[in-house]
Amino acid sequence: MKLPAGFRKWLAFGTGVGIEVRGSDLYVCISRIRPSGTRILGAAIIPQFRSRPATEWGKEYATFLRKHSAGHLAAVVLLPRNEVIVRQILIPGVTGRELEAAVRFQVDTLHPYEEEDAVYTAARISDTPAVVVGITRREVLDQYLNLFAEAGIRVASFSFSAAVIHSAVRLISAPPASGFLALYPSVEGVEAYGESEARPLFSALFPGDGQRAAALAAAELRLPDVSVTDLTELLPAPVNVHLDNPEQRAALKSHALAYAAALAGACPRLLALPANFLPEPLRSSSSRWIYVPTVALATSLALLLVALSLEGAYNRRRYLEALQTEIHKLEPQLRRAADLEKAVERDRARAKQLDDFRKRSKDDMDVLLELTRILAPPVWVNALEITRTTVHIGGEADQAAPLIKLLDNSKLLENSEFTMPLMRTSGGEVFRIRAQREFPPKEDGSK
Repeated sequence: MKLPAGFRKWLAFGTGVGIEVRGSDLYVCISRIRPSGTRILGAAIIPQFRSRPATEWGKEYATFLRKHSAGHLAAVVLLPRNEVIVRQILIPGVTGRELEAAVRFQVDTLHPYEEEDAVYTAARISDTPAVVVGITRREVLDQYLNLFAEAGIRVASFSFSAAVIHSAVRLISAPPASGFLALYPSVEGVEAYGESEARPLFSALFPGDGQRAAALAAAELRLPDVSVTDLTELLPAPVNVHLDNPEQRAALKSHALAYAAALAGACPRLLALPANFLPEPLRSSSSRWIYVPTVALATSLALLLVALSLEGAYNRRRYLEALQTEIHKLEPQLRRAADLEKAVERDRARAKQLDDFRKRSKDDMDVLLELTRILAPPVWVNALEITRTTVHIGGEADQAAPLIKLLDNSKLLENSEFTMPLMRTSGGEVFRIRAQREFPPKEDGSK
């Protein structure tokens, strides 16, 4: 069943481990895929696995998985391309239930091995009548099966490169509809993978250089103007790998097939071609039950947090309501207290004003008494005006000039001055004097 690319993207959810058998080394990659993109959790190379004890490199593999919290995952192992025959056959009008029988009817014509020596796996290519068939020798499969079992590596699938590449390039986005051709260097030569309208899936291993491989592959795909692309450009770009960094780009390129296998293993349901040489009873599955306690605890914690937040909000609302009720009850008393305070302030201001007015008469009488003492006979006064700030004096004296000093020496007067020139008469000198009043300090220190 072919799913739309946009819908497939939201089903792309999981974590997988891919292992590529390349010569004497194992290339391992752990990847995680989400609808938002892919991420490489770790990549490693296990060298010389054929000549070393299986328990030794199996321990390295297990340590690597535990380091990245992936010890529960079963791996998708890619058999070497030179040990797998990839064929494409057309079976139109055959339903899914009848596909196995139809492939079994034709598989003997697709390989040179004896019938009991061949192991095959087949998968329909999307919704086309084309079926991709992978064939390997039973001896090869048993060899790797025993080797990985001895190393303690749990294997979910023994597959081949064409199947995982076809699946990986469609997990997040759709490949070019017009067709494409990708080359990938291999120990035995150059591996080519391509798609076109004529060949929904093409995979072959060519000895020699890439130029000859590109020409032969383009001819098989019937794509005369095809431009050869790098396999890493077809696969989903990991969000944690910077392709503009030469070192990271080279590392991704060296683990491209292992990365594709990990992506195919992360999303096996509906999204990946079910091409698996391993018999179903021998397949290990990535246990998803280990997530049940985590999910249950996370769900309980989320419910508890929600309940606590709701309880807190409820209690705060009730507290605010009770507080508002008490405030409403006390508001009349607060208003009465405020009114009483204002009335007290008004009465206090009036009392002060009365006290000031009462003291004013006494202050004026003190000034008058002081003037009587200073302006003793033969000085006589015929005009006197006392205000709150100044005193105006008019009169005659034998000598008027000394009066200024006498007035300034008083504790109640200061800054005395004549307001008109002195006039000599038969009786003495006529004067007009203005003096500033000086009030004694009050008990609080102010005047």
